[in-house]
Amino acid sequence: MGFVGVNDKIAMEQEMPWGERPVAKTLYELLSNTASKFPNHNAISYQIFSGPQDKAETYTWSELLARTCQAANLFRSLGVGEKDVVAYVLPNCNETVTTLLGGAIAGIVNPINPLLEPEQIASILRETEAKVVVTLKPFPKTDVAQKVAEAVRHAPGVHTVLEVDLNHYLTPPKKWIVPLIRPKIENKEQLAHADYKSFYRELKKQPTTLTFADSTEDRVACYFHTGGTTGMPKVAQHKYSGMIYNGWLGHTLLFTEDDNIMCPLPLFHVFACHVILMAAVASGAHVVFPTPQGYRGDGVFDNFWKLIERWKISFIITVPTAISAKMQRPIDADVSTVKTAFSGSAPLPLELFRRFEEATGVTIVEGYGLTEATCLVSCNPTDGEKKVGSIGIPFPYTDVKIIKGTADGLVECATDEIGEICISNPGVFAGNTYTETEKNTDLFYKDEYLRTGDLGRVDEDGYLWITGRAKDLIIRGGHNIDPAEIEEALLAHEAVAFAGAIGQPDAHSGELPCAYVELVGGASVTEDELMEHCRVHVHERAAIPKHMTILDELPKTAVGKVFKPDLRKDAIERVYNAALEQAGVSARVVSVIDDKKRGLVAQMQANGASDAQIGEVLDGFVRPWEHAEAQTVAA
Repeated sequence: MGFVGVNDKIAMEQEMPWGERPVAKTLYELLSNTASKFPNHNAISYQIFSGPQDKAETYTWSELLARTCQAANLFRSLGVGEKDVVAYVLPNCNETVTTLLGGAIAGIVNPINPLLEPEQIASILRETEAKVVVTLKPFPKTDVAQKVAEAVRHAPGVHTVLEVDLNHYLTPPKKWIVPLIRPKIENKEQLAHADYKSFYRELKKQPTTLTFADSTEDRVACYFHTGGTTGMPKVAQHKYSGMIYNGWLGHTLLFTEDDNIMCPLPLFHVFACHVILMAAVASGAHVVFPTPQGYRGDGVFDNFWKLIERWKISFIITVPTAISAKMQRPIDADVSTVKTAFSGSAPLPLELFRRFEEATGVTIVEGYGLTEATCLVSCNPTDGEKKVGSIGIPFPYTDVKIIKGTADGLVECATDEIGEICISNPGVFAGNTYTETEKNTDLFYKDEYLRTGDLGRVDEDGYLWITGRAKDLIIRGGHNIDPAEIEEALLAHEAVAFAGAIGQPDAHSGELPCAYVELVGGASVTEDELMEHCRVHVHERAAIPKHMTILDELPKTAVGKVFKPDLRKDAIERVYNAALEQAGVSARVVSVIDDKKRGLVAQMQANGASDAQIGEVLDGFVRPWEHAEAQTVAA
């Protein structure tokens, strides 16, 4: 069935309730069904280098099922039951996929971002009570193994570490050289209490069919951490039903066994794991993962269009920062097989949308999802009107409410009225979204609708728009940063009385962290000194502020909390004016208003500059602008 508009969503829901849909009940059942239908079709492909002729390793669906069963059997042999946790700290590779699938079949799988610092990884391992960790064997140009060894030392529940060696993806002479230059972890046995074993050798000992009975009912199968920038991350619980719902959406609305999907997104993120991989498992589509770091990998952007041609890609999975990087490279290959590009994780600037479509002839579809909902919520219809800047129409079986607080409690908003976005769908584990009970308090509207913390509205056509955030997360290139870590680091400085961290606009990353501080009376410190303090005390590199402002007094609420909307307005004015000045454009932002439909809007005084000149500078940012005198919308 096509997905043209709200009427198609309603028609699909009226066919039958979700609970009556003839879908698999477990992940093993879903994977087995697809492997039975398309045993010799390509399932996943991976190449460690980005060249269009570089070596690649491909699993068919029957091979992927066999290796997944071996992984699941291995984890069970190590004492992992349905309620036990297998964590992995891995870059993208085929072993990451089999660990994800096998871990979710044997127990609960917990993907962890390998870019996190050891103390953050250790915190997540303790929070989830992981028993087994799958990670890299020490390998040149990466410190993942070293960080995990240090993290495991502080996670007493981990009894086994399985090491994946990337050397088998290499060809001579590199394959011969790596063992000679492989970094060593000094005193590894003393660092950790866990047994270290070869993932490959242990896997080979296992049968290629499942040696234990599959789950008989829906259950929690994944833990995904959100952020990870503080000592106590939130860990979201995902059930088979939510994973299968995401896969069903991808198969029903988009993918078939004849499609090839390019996915350079990390396999610790729900976009890659649930939206793409689950859709492939449901449909039989083929997913290509280029390089361990995906879009961060050497040469991926330079070779991107040639990789599209090599694999005859029909769907591109991307994020705004990657789209921006692609637009800086010539389209030097045949990309005629591409049907659609999907963008998520962060808002897409209008100008970037236009440039991509003009350069490639490929339409971008923007969507919305979040870790707490097992991901998918809405998207612009693939076959219908795409309202650029919106996040589209809620998917079938997804119900969205926009709520606001009043003197009488929470009430639902009218059409086009801004409030907090709340969602209910098969991916929402109502009442139990997080592993910690107290973190689920006040998280649900009417005990059913997940309160996302995002501010938005629904227009008269049923399209959903995000206008801001009720929660304070900074989203840098799709990566969530908790401002609390920045603020806590600054408040530890003896000269700082109050601190507020926000995301300032950035044409490339969407937002970058910045901070505002108020000093203790009589204290003296410079902005540069506070920046250096943050470089030492903010543990996550991505969270280190890019700008620091000392104010005589921070704006505050009646109860003394830092009032961040005023800080966001100041940041928009500062960043936009700096960009205009650098470009030699005479226009300036004179104020920033909070518009009912669009959120924060920069109001411009043209000073003789044309709309085209202003737009060339500001249309690369997400937040819109307009003329102060005429209030004509320009973005």
